[in-house]
Amino acid sequence: MAEVERFYQELPKAELHLHLEGSLTPETLRELEPGLAAEEIARRLRPTGDFAGFLAAFTWAIRFLRGPAEYALAARRLLERLAAENVRYAEITLSAGVILHRGQDFEAIFRAVRAEAEASPVRVRWILDAVRQFGPQPALPVAELAAAHRSEGVVAFGLGGDEAAGPVEWFGEVFALARRHGLHLTIHAGETEGPHSVWGALAAGAERIGHGIRAAEDPALIARLRQQDVALEICLSSNLATGAAASPAAHPLRRLYEAGVPLVLNTDDPGLFGVTLAGEYERAARQFGFSREELRALAENGFRYAFDAAG
Repeated sequence: MAEVERFYQELPKAELHLHLEGSLTPETLRELEPGLAAEEIARRLRPTGDFAGFLAAFTWAIRFLRGPAEYALAARRLLERLAAENVRYAEITLSAGVILHRGQDFEAIFRAVRAEAEASPVRVRWILDAVRQFGPQPALPVAELAAAHRSEGVVAFGLGGDEAAGPVEWFGEVFALARRHGLHLTIHAGETEGPHSVWGALAAGAERIGHGIRAAEDPALIARLRQQDVALEICLSSNLATGAAASPAAHPLRRLYEAGVPLVLNTDDPGLFGVTLAGEYERAARQFGFSREELRALAENGFRYAFDAAG
């Protein structure tokens, strides 16, 4: 057993779908707010089995990220955990849309988290994320910030949030701006909505799809993802915790893999879901029958589909 656990820990890994705000563990929350009771954290932090419950937990956790010092601590603790499990490269999503919505100082926060990344052995690149349910107008300044900080490690613009409340078709102008400035594009799709959401993300120019598990319902979409070599950012524990997949047996990970769709394993919001990337690899082996050779191939995909070619 110890040898098996070492395999998951020591396997060189890359993490491509990782939200800084969702990385807050109970331990980090108590550092940020020493008066928090463990019982309250346990009650409020863990999602309740649906996407609305996840959003409620996420919203509660980020209230403790009051400014640059708190964001820096969150980044430091996350990077310590990533380094400990041999994550060599990480594209960390920073929810610039939330930071702007809360009236916080993005520039100061970004300087703080960049300083933590520069002190870490993990090679870090950044994705600035807009919240689709806020609408396209608030997303424009996020894309502008991403463009302005390309020379400081920002590699992509991301669109996340509630798929049903913010259709991808709203954001054409935002995506065009991002592309004009040489940014990569990743879009959450096919998590809570069906294959049409993934088709929309592809039409918008997405180079990777966040989650994308509902693509398994459409053979033509599977073929398109394979032909265009567009990777799905699979987050097993997240999908189960939010109800995007009703059970491990219902999760299409194995079917997508066997269909030749490019896949990368990720944690999504590791603090909220109580997971590690090594644990996601272990879960793929235990619940989905992935061999060590297949897991190594998935790990290699993390580097292959990184937006930084040197990742």
